[in-house]
Amino acid sequence: MTPKLKPLAEQTMVITGASSGIGLVTARMAAKAGAAVVVAARNGAALENLVHTIREEGGRAAHVVCDVGREADIARVVETAVREFAGFDTWVNNAGISIFGRLWEVPMDDWHRMFDTVYWGTVHGSLAAVRHYRDRDVPGAIVNIGSFFGDKAPAVQSSYASAKFAVHGFTGSLRQEVESEGWPMSISLIHPGRIDTPYNEHAGNYMPMQPVHRGMIYPPEAVAEAILWCAAHPKRDMFVGSQAKFAAMMGAVAPRLTDRIMEVLMYTGQQSRTRKANGDHERALYEAGYGGHERGTHEPHWLRGGSLYVKATKRPALTAAAILGIGTLAVALARRGGAGATYGPAAPPVSEQDRPAPQADRSFGVAEVALPVEA
Repeated sequence: MTPKLKPLAEQTMVITGASSGIGLVTARMAAKAGAAVVVAARNGAALENLVHTIREEGGRAAHVVCDVGREADIARVVETAVREFAGFDTWVNNAGISIFGRLWEVPMDDWHRMFDTVYWGTVHGSLAAVRHYRDRDVPGAIVNIGSFFGDKAPAVQSSYASAKFAVHGFTGSLRQEVESEGWPMSISLIHPGRIDTPYNEHAGNYMPMQPVHRGMIYPPEAVAEAILWCAAHPKRDMFVGSQAKFAAMMGAVAPRLTDRIMEVLMYTGQQSRTRKANGDHERALYEAGYGGHERGTHEPHWLRGGSLYVKATKRPALTAAAILGIGTLAVALARRGGAGATYGPAAPPVSEQDRPAPQADRSFGVAEVALPVEA
């Protein structure tokens, strides 16, 4: 059964992880589109400021200080949505955090804490939304934020990739079970590439240098656009950027080649060349990180203005053309990089003195070799 979802302007949306980055931008864009929003995160001050701003601009909003890893906190979010707006129509599981470091360097307590947020937060939120829609016999949407690292696992962010793979698997199983019951619910999975948010600033870090984004980066508005589309239009998957789709397709078409490229590039490619780690390994794992910021701090990069892949996905004919083009590119690269390819150790970091004056460092690695151009 394909559910008939309300127009965005008639909806109430619950958004977790709304104190910064993707969640913050999504809440602002949803409110401007006319939706009421219930925003949840651990940073109460950032949420209060967000709600105040939305209300000043004529919007409707409420907030809940919440740790999504605790099922009781999720229950309070539901109670707030029911009390303030008589329920909700879309639930967005966005809260997340990463850890940088090799598998054996990250303490098990950090692994568990990160899974509490990324995986169990998604499970708690999704099941709360299912019960809400089922018990009221109303259509509704659940939008889970995955990752292109949930399609192709990288080195160095192994714990995060593991959690996102779990999110992807859970979302697929949830969709099948809901559809088998005939319940009018849309279950969507968003696959973002690298996004310009405080992702690295919040992440736990066990590398010698600060984690950074380099290469192609997409604005958080591109992810928010995908989320808001799924809130009103049933959609199984949406990839944010050809970067994300290309990484998934390369991993499927040429898995060993993709592994080797990532082995060489990912360790140095995710570290700053100039800024040493500050020794704060846990950062926002166990307490709220700084909030109210949409963007992060990055080294020379190529910041896109948006994602044409998202816009194409909203139009089926363009989607088919985009997938055909990216698939052709992936096959060509797989053939080119087959027999005879050699791999050496990653080059050492380049000092500021030796680095040429950067215009745009487009060296993402596996997902940015001859990518299709997007605006």
